[in-house]
Amino acid sequence: MTALQFCPNCDNLPHMELFYRPDSPSTTDIGHPGEFPYTRGIQPTMYRGRLWTMRQYAGFGSASETNKRFKYLLDHGQTGLSVAFDLPTQLGMDSDNALAAGEVGKVGVAVDTLHDMESVFDGIPLDRVSTSMTINATAAILLAMYIAVAKKQRVSLNLVNGTTQNDILKEYIARGLYIYPPKFSLRLITDIFGYCQQEVPNWNTISISGYHIREAGATAVQELAFTFANAMTYVQAALDRGLDIDAFAPRLSFFFDTHNNFLEEIAKFRAARRIWARIMRDRFGAKNHRSWMLRFHAQTAGSSLTAQQPDNNVVRVTIQALAAVLGGAQSLHTNSKDEALAIPTADAARLALRTQQIIAHESGVINTVDPAGGAYAIETLTDQMEREVKDYLERIESAGGMLSAIDSGWVQGQIHESAYKYQQSIETKERIIVGVNEFRVDEEQQIPIHSGDPTVEAAQIESLVRVRATRDRAAADTAVKRLEDAARGSENLMPYILEAVEAYATIGEISDAFRRVHGEYREVWAV
Repeated sequence: MTALQFCPNCDNLPHMELFYRPDSPSTTDIGHPGEFPYTRGIQPTMYRGRLWTMRQYAGFGSASETNKRFKYLLDHGQTGLSVAFDLPTQLGMDSDNALAAGEVGKVGVAVDTLHDMESVFDGIPLDRVSTSMTINATAAILLAMYIAVAKKQRVSLNLVNGTTQNDILKEYIARGLYIYPPKFSLRLITDIFGYCQQEVPNWNTISISGYHIREAGATAVQELAFTFANAMTYVQAALDRGLDIDAFAPRLSFFFDTHNNFLEEIAKFRAARRIWARIMRDRFGAKNHRSWMLRFHAQTAGSSLTAQQPDNNVVRVTIQALAAVLGGAQSLHTNSKDEALAIPTADAARLALRTQQIIAHESGVINTVDPAGGAYAIETLTDQMEREVKDYLERIESAGGMLSAIDSGWVQGQIHESAYKYQQSIETKERIIVGVNEFRVDEEQQIPIHSGDPTVEAAQIESLVRVRATRDRAAADTAVKRLEDAARGSENLMPYILEAVEAYATIGEISDAFRRVHGEYREVWAV
């Protein structure tokens, strides 16, 4: 193996090589960083050239509260924003909808109209931050609002960058926050692909998510397999709409969980890059090397956090974050220690951010590209992960593809079975969870937790009523009617959604226009 070099300006500490390789050919050729199939990373220099984006997820209560938290995190060194929306917003309901009662602003920020989005990003220049939005069924509407805010700030859309999650298939599989039937949902997704390709070229049009699949109880192998099966469905849908693969594929991104099994998680990320590169080149015939690159955001495992001894969660998150870094993530969110109890406090969110900063600036792991590469255990696990994921993909394809596998309930059943086995292993103590089924303490540790403002819902409804009363009602009604008519045809809907948003039509009014045309999806369980 290549020897360590010494840096004359580093207090005689060893200066690590850019990357390591065996002196003689290996039985398994894993290639070089930045080269197909990208097992060792998508860039030749990885974090030596640029750190991952430290993107802490935030959003709660009112738009003004969320804006304040964003500015706090930016002031403390965060390099990207990630927005959480409340359940009514995710389900296309206005805050005064009877079904929204008790949920407004609870698990994210309430956004009813463009006015709310303007407040969320007040004083935050959209040409200088990258924003990720965790939104799916209503992704097109929220993206249109974000674009409208950028236009109001007079920011060139060429400078707007970020990501809409926009992954509806995993909602049918694992999360449940869908609205429309899959066919229309896929149309909205591919409309975003086509629109952004022309108008917002630096926007990542989808973040295909394994995170929620894993959080629902899937294994690491299932997380990759079901995520890639979803991704292949989106790619094929875009091709069927006549889009050029090398025009939209470079803007596809992924979102993975980083869980407790340290070595398995590192191997998972390395296998994921290799699998996706081969799918894009060999299955879909992409020619642009950027189409082959799997770019991913990672988030530490929320399901692994415990209410018991919550300080232990800091250790869990650190291990998980380090696995994501050693696995080559492009951006990372670290969960806060109090998230099993409530929305994070500002102090807990800052400590989670500091965890990333300490890994980046004090651990030394960034000095070497793919430092785990070549390790017997890592390479064996990477190869094994790839084989098992391919087996799952072949089973899904033989069953008629991912839509059929979802519609039959087979995918959901696979996840439920894995979740059951995982819980059984905890209850039998085959799997030790420190502070939960072993190493418990009699007294519960008390830590400060976030307390929501009980007046938020009433204030949000009051604000919504005010916007409805002061907007140009005729312009809003006309825009929604034009959108509804377009939804009956085959045109790209993004320009119509943007027109409605700029007229201050509400998220409920826009979503209801689609409901009138395409209805709502009702899950059918296989018996």
